[in-house]
Amino acid sequence: MKKLLAVLLVGSVCLGFVNSSDSVKVSAKQAKSNVAVLVDGRKIKFQGGDPFMVNGRVQVPLRGVGEALGARVEFNGPEKKVKYAKGDKSIELTIGSQQAVVDGQSVTMDTTAKAIQGRTYVPLRFVSENLGESVSWDSVGQWVWIGEKTLPNTDNLPMQSLDKFKKYYTKDTKLLNNFRRVPYEGIKVFQSEQLPLRLSKGNEVYSISKVKIDGENFVAVRSNQIGTPIYFMVENGSAKYRREVLWRTEEHSDGTVTSYFSVKSEDDVFVNGELVGGDWTKFDLKSADYIAFRTEFPDEYIVAIVNPFK
Repeated sequence: MKKLLAVLLVGSVCLGFVNSSDSVKVSAKQAKSNVAVLVDGRKIKFQGGDPFMVNGRVQVPLRGVGEALGARVEFNGPEKKVKYAKGDKSIELTIGSQQAVVDGQSVTMDTTAKAIQGRTYVPLRFVSENLGESVSWDSVGQWVWIGEKTLPNTDNLPMQSLDKFKKYYTKDTKLLNNFRRVPYEGIKVFQSEQLPLRLSKGNEVYSISKVKIDGENFVAVRSNQIGTPIYFMVENGSAKYRREVLWRTEEHSDGTVTSYFSVKSEDDVFVNGELVGGDWTKFDLKSADYIAFRTEFPDEYIVAIVNPFK
C-alpha cells in the first residue's frame, strides 16, 4: 500500500510543472468538496490541495515524497505524460486526455487527469484499481476507502496519567471508574483528524461534527452502534453528561449510525442525582476542553477527543 501512495504522490513532483495555460478548466464550485481518502483505514493528508469530486469522479492532488518511498515514475514534459509503475503493473496518463495505457493496452477513461492552477489531479479510482487496489465509496461520510478497512485502534495510542485530568472530575469522580466500578488506569486523547478510530474492542467512531437542527445545537457522532453516551469535560466543573436524542438518530444503509447529542441540557442542574441548580442554558460548548466517550470498552482507560469546536 505504501507503494501505491508513493506512485500517486510522486506524480505531483513531476506534473506540478505543467503550465497553467494547458490546464483543464474546473470551476471553484466543482472543486469545492469535503471528500476524504482513506488508505487501509487511515485518512491521507495531501500536500498542495484537497481531493475533490467532479462529474461523479474523485480527483486526487499529487504532492509528496514518492521517490523516497521507492516508486518508479517516468515523466515526459513536452507530451504531458506520466507513467506509474507498481510491480508488473503500469499506467500511463496524458493530461487532459481520456486515453490511458494500462499494462501496455489502450484504455478509454470516463474522466481525465487535470492540471489546475499549476497542480495536477488524477482520477483516484482509475489509478488505484489499475494498480491492484480495492476501492469503495462511502456516500455517508463522502470518503473513498482504498485497500483494507481496518481502523486504527485506541489501544495503540499513548496512555496518559489521570492525575493532570482530575480537574475535570472534581464533581464527578464516579466517571473515573469503568462500568464494573473499577478505577481506570489512565486516559487516551486523540484529535478529530485521527478519526476514524476503533475504541479498543468496542465502538468504531467515524466522525464528529456540530450541527444545528430547528435552531438547536447538537454534536453529531457517526459510529457503528447506538447507545454510547458522551460527556463534555469542563475544567473544575461538573461533566456535562449527554445521551443520544433517540428521535434524531439516523441509521444508514451501510450499517453505521449518526447519533445526535444536545449541546445544552436541563439535566445539568443535577450532579450525581443531586439538585445543584444554575442556569443550564448558559453552557457554552467552547468551555469544554475534551469530549469523552462513556463506553463499556475499553475498560482500562478513558477515551477522549480534544474538543474540535473550541
